[in-house]
Amino acid sequence: MTPTLAATFALVLSVAGLPAAFAQPSAAAFPAKPLRIISPYSPGGLGDSFPRAVASGLADTLGQPVIVENRPGASQVIGMQAAAKAAPDGHTMVFGSVTSLAINPAVSKELPYDPIKDFAPLSLCVTTPLYLVVHPSVPATSVKELVALARRQPGRLTFASGGNGSSNHLAGELLKLIAGIDMIHVPYKGAGPAMADVMGGHVDLMLGSAGLAEARAGRVRVLGVTSATRASAAPGVPTLQEAGLPGYESTIWFGLLATGGTPAPIVDRLSRDIRKVLQQPSLQKVFGTVEITPTTPEGFAAHIVAEMQKWRKVISRARIVME
Repeated sequence: MTPTLAATFALVLSVAGLPAAFAQPSAAAFPAKPLRIISPYSPGGLGDSFPRAVASGLADTLGQPVIVENRPGASQVIGMQAAAKAAPDGHTMVFGSVTSLAINPAVSKELPYDPIKDFAPLSLCVTTPLYLVVHPSVPATSVKELVALARRQPGRLTFASGGNGSSNHLAGELLKLIAGIDMIHVPYKGAGPAMADVMGGHVDLMLGSAGLAEARAGRVRVLGVTSATRASAAPGVPTLQEAGLPGYESTIWFGLLATGGTPAPIVDRLSRDIRKVLQQPSLQKVFGTVEITPTTPEGFAAHIVAEMQKWRKVISRARIVME
């Protein structure tokens, strides 16, 4: 964490601890009304179903209804902006992600929210890796062989993504940088169409959250997983670090945040209760294909800053310009 960003986050967290007189309601009276979690996603999918599961558990713990409000659009900007403008009293949370908190700030110069100042991190919630998959026609059965192939034929291999600046696009750019290879990026309007063209043999490879089921059907070959440790859903698949790319890590992650300026006692209360919900066996059973990763507010804040720095560097070195 750089001194500037670290100092900024420290200041934000200290401001959250101002006397309760500045907060409505006070920490002692919290929660005073129903709470809401803003999901910057459309209904369906992990970005919607996971906060709903957490909301159900929190309602029992807090003694107030917790409603999930979908505010999709503009690469999650609409939902994040709504949460940033909410009253800093702990009654509004948002389900942020690597896209809204780390990638958007790196690619947009006019973002209508500040990922540091406008939010109070509560807990990282869930992390899911990407899988490096290739079409069966690609003559590589390991990451090492794929890298060697790319080095022999610079600019010949193609990799698909869900769009320019998407998580799987950046994962591919990080692969190019760490492996020292040149591949052609082929963006699509969503990860689904991108994977479809990899399975169809129109594009050579992709780093995406899908791939395991497609591999079982023989439509792609899984070479590696992008997390720092092996995925529980695929313990036999090596990480890219194990496969000879030290330092490679790229995951999709989500976490809960309150509005910036929420008093520290309320932040601590929400964080503790969220972590209790995340540790419930019933929740872990339902979402067994992803990694549930509860953290303290400070741990989540440090994670956000580290991810911002990493992806800003990748975007700069890859010269990615958003349309």
